[in-house]
Amino acid sequence: MSTDVKPHIRDFFHEPDNTVSYLVADPQTRQAVVIDPVLDFDAASGEVHWSWAEKILDCAIREDWNIVRVLETHAHADHLSAAPWFREKTGARIGIGEHIAKVQRIFKPVFNLSELSGKGEEFDDLFTDGQQFSVGNLSFRVMHTPGHTPACICYCVADAVFTGDTLFMPDYGTARADFPGGDAATLYQSIQKILALPDETRLFLCHDYKAPGRDKFIWQSTVAEQKKYNIHVHEGIDEKAFVAMRERRDATLAAPTLLLSSIQVNIQAGELPEADEAGVRYLKLPLKFKN
Repeated sequence: MSTDVKPHIRDFFHEPDNTVSYLVADPQTRQAVVIDPVLDFDAASGEVHWSWAEKILDCAIREDWNIVRVLETHAHADHLSAAPWFREKTGARIGIGEHIAKVQRIFKPVFNLSELSGKGEEFDDLFTDGQQFSVGNLSFRVMHTPGHTPACICYCVADAVFTGDTLFMPDYGTARADFPGGDAATLYQSIQKILALPDETRLFLCHDYKAPGRDKFIWQSTVAEQKKYNIHVHEGIDEKAFVAMRERRDATLAAPTLLLSSIQVNIQAGELPEADEAGVRYLKLPLKFKN
């Protein structure tokens, strides 16, 4: 297996939830992976469809690429995953970091998910820190980067790293760390692991929110750009200052619109709830009573 093969990369920006999915292919064997695919879901109407996923699959078909894996960087809180749709259409295996088991155990009682394993068994592959796997002649390496969630991982292939939510564009900063199991100090240390990579390493981000003063969405950066310009972690900002900033900022943030819908689905590898006797599927909405 060659270790210096560079992948072909196609990006798909889903503006309704500011999420980027990626199609990554080996130019030699034409095997490919999908990273962080989005399921179209309208919370107001409950409507679900697969138009965005179909665009990704159509691209793979046009390029004659064979999708063999779906790779999740973590259990997202802002969109539902289309991973099961890709598994059904292509036979692709669904993979995520092994610490998804901890995330499952955190949220299992929140949604009363009695059938949830709490061991990550709903996924086909549970990746460990430093684990390597091949897709054709591409060599992928897993980097555990917790802090946003306990299960966050990056996928490193050649000079490209798919960072999930750990980092955003330099003018927007970093991920929040206030979700259950999140931790700002841990996030800082994870970011340092990314910034220790070679300066020319390309970073492919999972979101962009068009920082104030910028007129277009951007979701690709480099380690050098992040070290020099990231407003939250550039040189001179130590862990103590970062934690204070992150905790102060997180206290002002509202919950993501699709938080409760997304988490209960995504910790189950994107599988939607089973239909009842009438053929209807229901998501759970736990209520909180405020004094």
